[in-house]
Amino acid sequence: MGRTLLATLAILALAGAARAEVVDKGAYGFRLKSVQQVAAPPEAVFKALGEVGRWWSDAHTYSGKAANMTMPLTPNACFCEAVPGGGVRHGVVELVIPNRQVRVDAALGPLQDEGVSAALFFSLVPKAGGTELTVTYNVGGARDFAVSIAPAVDGVITEAAIRLKRYAESGRP
Repeated sequence: MGRTLLATLAILALAGAARAEVVDKGAYGFRLKSVQQVAAPPEAVFKALGEVGRWWSDAHTYSGKAANMTMPLTPNACFCEAVPGGGVRHGVVELVIPNRQVRVDAALGPLQDEGVSAALFFSLVPKAGGTELTVTYNVGGARDFAVSIAPAVDGVITEAAIRLKRYAESGRP
């Protein structure tokens, strides 16, 4: 394994404290799910979602700064990160239904090296004066290695969901 992949795996492993649920795992891939109750309306959560550079964790970037990340909430937009002299395309926005749903085609981190297909889906449902935010991450076409890191990836996705929740509620992740 390359040094970059090993460093990324180490970062993923450290995210383990923020777990939600590995819903399904098998020879084909895995499905993760995190549900957060957000004390903000869907419009505020949707707006916050598009400000990914303000709530994503610095620890889960190539540049070390989440502020270098962007994700305009329009179809075909790039979920991208600027790095000195280059950049990273983490994914492509595929679906945008304002204040309700966003889906990104996104093989994140070491999964990019694996050639998997992955969908990161955000669902926003009005509930109890706020929003029920459900984040699912579906990974298919995975080798045993990719399937084996599902719990670590779950930690990263759940941490992102929690940080998005906090940012939508308070303006701070």
